[in-house]
Amino acid sequence: MPDVRFGCLPTMIGSMPHTDPDEACSLVTRYLKDIPAWPQLPKRSFEENMCVQFSQGFPAVVIKDERIYIDRSQDWDEPLEELYTAYLENNVTKYAVSTEHAAGLHKFLSLGNLTPLAVKGQVTGPISWGLTVTDDSKRAILYDDMLADAAAKLLRLKAGWQEKALSKISKNTIIFVDEPAMSSYGSAFFSLSQEKVTSLLEEVLGGIRRLKGVHCCGNTDWSLLLGTSTDIISFDAYNYAESLSLYPAEVKRFLNRNGAIAWGIVPNDEKQLAGETVSSLKDRLEEAMAPFTRKGIPFKQLVEQGLLTPSCGLASLTEEAAAWVLELLAELSLKIRKRYR
Repeated sequence: MPDVRFGCLPTMIGSMPHTDPDEACSLVTRYLKDIPAWPQLPKRSFEENMCVQFSQGFPAVVIKDERIYIDRSQDWDEPLEELYTAYLENNVTKYAVSTEHAAGLHKFLSLGNLTPLAVKGQVTGPISWGLTVTDDSKRAILYDDMLADAAAKLLRLKAGWQEKALSKISKNTIIFVDEPAMSSYGSAFFSLSQEKVTSLLEEVLGGIRRLKGVHCCGNTDWSLLLGTSTDIISFDAYNYAESLSLYPAEVKRFLNRNGAIAWGIVPNDEKQLAGETVSSLKDRLEEAMAPFTRKGIPFKQLVEQGLLTPSCGLASLTEEAAAWVLELLAELSLKIRKRYR
């Protein structure tokens, strides 16, 4: 792993409530100067839904009436062959994300005045994509080995294209693989083996040459994710701080091999947000870190190898509340860095 020393700089998960990409990008570049992230805008269009956004080029995909599915009646031999050829040749350009599917990304890429330390992007992970996208009989494609493998390869190419595009803003790129569905891992609704989950995740992570992260906004088996090749683990530290603290040995090994933790400490719920200040969030962050220090992980290491983020995406908020989240986040980061660095 690269030596990751973020020092609790702020960034975000991805989604925002705006429909105007200019306004969303303006907010990002105002508050996240060091590590800006391009904004996903699902309220702008269904095509910016986190699964639809990265679906272009997938064999037999249909997007209709705000639903995405795979039509098995279509002839998909040729598009499947094209996908595997592009994969073997690492031809990421063939599977670029269009402006229609990511207006925020393309607006972000057009900004000419950015000089950040790093730049962040994100792609939907193969587990979440494969559980959400179904075939025409409404069966999740994750449980079809061929389709699940094709999905992972497509998402790998999407991540690789995005990394290449973002590298024009900063050579220090970070691509998160967003896996909200991993919060269902181990439940009755999730019947995939650990080996299969790891294999699909590693397929996508393998296409990211520079820094890569995995984000899950709920409780999950963190030992599985900590054991992958990811450089960053991103979690909801506001609501699920204790979930990661159940794995102190794995976290210690992860940090000692230069991994980083993105602490999702600013809530993305307006009722929770109303009761928080920079000081209260600082206290909450320190409480979230305390179980690790008691297990022998130095507090300084947690800070140095830490990022601060919202607990998850911001699309469910009002535009005013989203701006407040980013303002709190930036001020909290500044307070932490002044106090502990």
